[in-house]
Amino acid sequence: MSILFSPLTLRGITLRNRIAVSPMCMYSSQDGFATDWHLVHLGSRAVGGAGLVISEATAVVPEGRITPHDLGIWKDAHIEGLQRITRFISEQGAVPGIQLAHAGRKASHHRPWDGGAAILPEEENGWQTVAPSAIPFAENGPMPHELTLQEIEELKDAFEAAARRSLEAGFVVAEIHAAHGYLLHEFYSPLSNRRTDKYGGSFENRIRLLLEVTERVRNVWPEDKPLLVRISATDWTEDGWTGDDSVQLALALRERGVDLVDCSTGGNVPRATIPVGPGYQVPFAAQVKQQANIPTGAVGMITEARQAEELLDNKQADLVLLARELLRDPYFPMHAALELGDEHHWPPQYERAKPRH
Repeated sequence: MSILFSPLTLRGITLRNRIAVSPMCMYSSQDGFATDWHLVHLGSRAVGGAGLVISEATAVVPEGRITPHDLGIWKDAHIEGLQRITRFISEQGAVPGIQLAHAGRKASHHRPWDGGAAILPEEENGWQTVAPSAIPFAENGPMPHELTLQEIEELKDAFEAAARRSLEAGFVVAEIHAAHGYLLHEFYSPLSNRRTDKYGGSFENRIRLLLEVTERVRNVWPEDKPLLVRISATDWTEDGWTGDDSVQLALALRERGVDLVDCSTGGNVPRATIPVGPGYQVPFAAQVKQQANIPTGAVGMITEARQAEELLDNKQADLVLLARELLRDPYFPMHAALELGDEHHWPPQYERAKPRH
């Protein structure tokens, strides 16, 4: 058996293989509610053979959405629609996961295909964004509101409440979104955090909110269910967050019950110089795995079965999270198994199409 199609056990949950559907925003909700689009999008990738299927960034408060069309879990009414999705994913042998998110100063934007520009509070569907410090994401962009200590406490409550709803909705894996320039990343990066209170200044202060959110979520997430955190392992910018910082953060997350660190990069400043190419983020997953002694997930332009197998074989990561490749091919796991010579399960409804060697 290839490593890619070997099982991965995190706490009491075993994934059937090392392929995960990376969270990908669909911008197809209304008032945060899941739709048939989400059922078909996530469900088809479970049918296609992924071991773990993680929903898109799901907002813990309405102001935490990237766009007015993002998925949400800030109220109990959202649970029923998500239950339909988690039930179907589980029936296909995959594990359903949810990414809990707050977009911070990068919230209140139009959908990408509507231009992607910021929606100002005075415009239709726009709202005031928030951040650790009153620093806009882009030059001449909208100014975020600097969160007060009381507002930070309320956000921690919101993450905890969202985790409770996620359990009721049937999710088995939770991932805290602390990457891509969204709120929790904004707090730990020195490029976006200029606070002078206990949440700013030193490294320990800047990571404080993420650690506190992690503790709140872990306290309500069952002991036998895994908790993941997605980070941006570097800002790709001078004087920004680094891979070495990520190792120290991962050590602190491990102590607080995190089971795997999902290592992405960038997103916190608009003009970072990023050497994009196949597997360009994998070295950060390797660094965190090896130096923090914690399982990691690798992401970023991983498009081929042998490429994924090689990074696992080299012990650079424990899980491979695919995004665009699974948009192009929801059945990538089936095709990858054939390429690697593995006898991968096909749904009985599709057996008649399975290639015979």
